[in-house]
Amino acid sequence: MKIAIVNDLPMAVEALRRVLAQRPEHCVIWVAENGAQAVQRCAELRPDLVLMDLLMPVMDGVEATRRIMAETPCAILLVTANMGINTARIFDAMGHGALDVVDTPTLVGADPRAGAAPLLAKIEIIGKLIGDSAPARADVVQSAAASRGTFAQQLVAIGASAGGPAALATLLRGLPADFPAAVVIVQHVDEQFAAGMAQWLAQHSVLPVQVAREGDRPTRGTVLLAATNDHLRLVTSERLAYTPIPQEYAYRPSVDVFFHSACALWPGDIVGVLLTGMGRDGALGLKALRDQGHHTIAQDQASCAVYGMPRAAVALGAAVDVLPIDAIAPRLRAALSIQPKPGGHDDRP
Repeated sequence: MKIAIVNDLPMAVEALRRVLAQRPEHCVIWVAENGAQAVQRCAELRPDLVLMDLLMPVMDGVEATRRIMAETPCAILLVTANMGINTARIFDAMGHGALDVVDTPTLVGADPRAGAAPLLAKIEIIGKLIGDSAPARADVVQSAAASRGTFAQQLVAIGASAGGPAALATLLRGLPADFPAAVVIVQHVDEQFAAGMAQWLAQHSVLPVQVAREGDRPTRGTVLLAATNDHLRLVTSERLAYTPIPQEYAYRPSVDVFFHSACALWPGDIVGVLLTGMGRDGALGLKALRDQGHHTIAQDQASCAVYGMPRAAVALGAAVDVLPIDAIAPRLRAALSIQPKPGGHDDRP
């Protein structure tokens, strides 16, 4: 894989070079000291993957990510120290299309390879996403539910990946406090950031946003966010659980796994929504939802940070609607029959 390093600290650059040298298939093609240089170098020689620091002079990693994804899009992995205090910047950069984040590796200690392992594991996963051209296999859960028409509860099932935080914030901002459906989100994000992401999304939503815990029940007017590196799924008609299976999925947690479980087990109506992201995760699950008569929505190309997952869904004929991100919340309100308030107009946000 052709890899670029963007970091203003020589010690960090050297640590990254040493980590990458452990894998002969990886080659560092250039190094930039700040975001402005990175934008220019990407235009001159586009890498397969950029290892992007967040805090740099001239132009930080958030703005550099935005510019690169707009002008010369490629995979971006945030590599930064003090991830805990940089949470807001991390979600901003992911909203512009960064795929994931990992601590800057340290090579001190008895086993330098142990310090390199988290970064190499993230790069391996991203390599699989970049090379993913075939539809992901999705294990279909056998149905144990009554027919959909016998249950009034409604579910909005949302999948997102690269660019997802910003898209999710826009969507949730458009849902009213009396939203009549349960909302479950599967976003490709490392489990150490799930709680922080739920808190960050809650700042953009009048609905409560919480991480989904083992045994939780999706409830009307509450947003649950998948919170581990295992896959979130329904295991009964009303209870959620996590499973490591299928283990071979590069996508963790997998949108397809949740969509298929909802399709098989949820006894009410479902609206499936697939947002910006790299790869194909969620496309097969969205198609299964549509085939069973549920309403399905894919984000359109113009408003996606990365038009991968929605593109795959559209190619499969999985989406009833293909919409810009700011039109999805109004469409959800219409699909779930939210009526205007008395007086002939709807003044919900």
